[in-house]
Amino acid sequence: MNRLLTTFSSYLELIYTVRKIYYYFLSLHKTVKDIVYPTKQKSRRQRWNIRASKMSINTLNPIRSIVDGMKLTPNPEKPMIALSIGDPTVFGNLPTDDKVLQAMKDAIDSHKYNGYAPSVGYQKSREVLANFYSCPEAPLEAEDVLLTSGCSQAIDLAITVLCNPGDNILIPCPGFSLYKTLAVSLGIQVKLYNLLPEKSWEIDLQHLESLIDDRTACLIVNNPSNPCGSVYSKEHLQDILSVASKRCLPILADEIYGDMVFPGCKYQSIASLSSDVPVLACGGLAKRWLVPGWRLGWILIHDRNQIFGKEIRQGLVKLSQRILGACTIVQGALESILNDTPQDFYQRTIRFLKSNSEICFSELSTIPGLTPVMPSGAMYLMVGIEMEHFPEFLDDVQFTEHLVTEQSVFCLPATAFEYPNYFRIVVTVPEEMMVVACGRIREFCQRHYRPRSQDSAELDQ
Repeated sequence: MNRLLTTFSSYLELIYTVRKIYYYFLSLHKTVKDIVYPTKQKSRRQRWNIRASKMSINTLNPIRSIVDGMKLTPNPEKPMIALSIGDPTVFGNLPTDDKVLQAMKDAIDSHKYNGYAPSVGYQKSREVLANFYSCPEAPLEAEDVLLTSGCSQAIDLAITVLCNPGDNILIPCPGFSLYKTLAVSLGIQVKLYNLLPEKSWEIDLQHLESLIDDRTACLIVNNPSNPCGSVYSKEHLQDILSVASKRCLPILADEIYGDMVFPGCKYQSIASLSSDVPVLACGGLAKRWLVPGWRLGWILIHDRNQIFGKEIRQGLVKLSQRILGACTIVQGALESILNDTPQDFYQRTIRFLKSNSEICFSELSTIPGLTPVMPSGAMYLMVGIEMEHFPEFLDDVQFTEHLVTEQSVFCLPATAFEYPNYFRIVVTVPEEMMVVACGRIREFCQRHYRPRSQDSAELDQ
């Protein structure tokens, strides 16, 4: 027995010795390796060097970059008239309806909406929206609705859920600048498809289809349009859907101006005409109810064939959880806002916008060198500048800049919408102000207009 214990002890001692030798050579190898191939030590930097993120650097609002770069010095002898701001509340002449205000007061007084809501919105509010916008051609349920902090966040979520960095999206030209701002910040390429002013800003479908490739993630359709004020016919919407269906392309529909169309035109949601193309329709209270500061928008998921499936829906829910969603008080007032606002309120707003548009179009149509395009809805009118008749100015930016300097009228140069040599007029200003502004634009153009040489020759004959 003693002999067995001695043998076992010797065996353990041998193992211990071999183990020591192994770790010795292992440490020696590590030392040599560190000398020959020194590793970088992860240590905290020793000096301040804080940089902005790539996403923030890549984020650029074209309107702000252009306007901030302009030399805007109004004529001190003339009061400033800003025809540039897409906020219908600026001049105080377009208040929201009393029923809308009362709905908010009631929501506040109820003390029911002071806490957090689910990131996608209260279930009741989602049901209300689903009932309001549902139709037999495009039925909706509460689960098809997400509430957002304004239509801008709805567009942000829709782009983010559909696109990866390196993908591309198709956006209208001219078009709302936010699309590009959001896409570029996310590393998404922007492809501009042409709108045709001679066809009331319809989409050039041939050009649109030529832009589609394997990395095209979605098509953005803005109807009614900012900045054009166009409203697409049922037939044109069907043609757009045909392209999207043929190329298996989902549509992001920006419909913030939905139903804001002039008499004689009819608004139709593109989803109501789609048999197979999935649509994320973005809208909000801002424009139709004249409360842009209340920041309540939504996404309506139209996917009757389950092409989006669960993944897109779950993706939208996850993205909505980055912030705590739309204002709870406005959500509490939503049912009354949608169901109790009188039709006369909408009709008065539309009558005013159409009247102002007609005044502006009529006045500017008679000014040599300008070519206004009559809108059919929304709040905007686009005006073409025949730059060859205004040789003093390099482009639409200089033209509008000098218009401010001489006449104190500010129109937004359409370079901000990727469409040079046009400018956009917002038609929400009081009527008398619109008349004065058009008179000043006429005076400015008369001063700077120069006929082309062939025009002069024709006049001489």
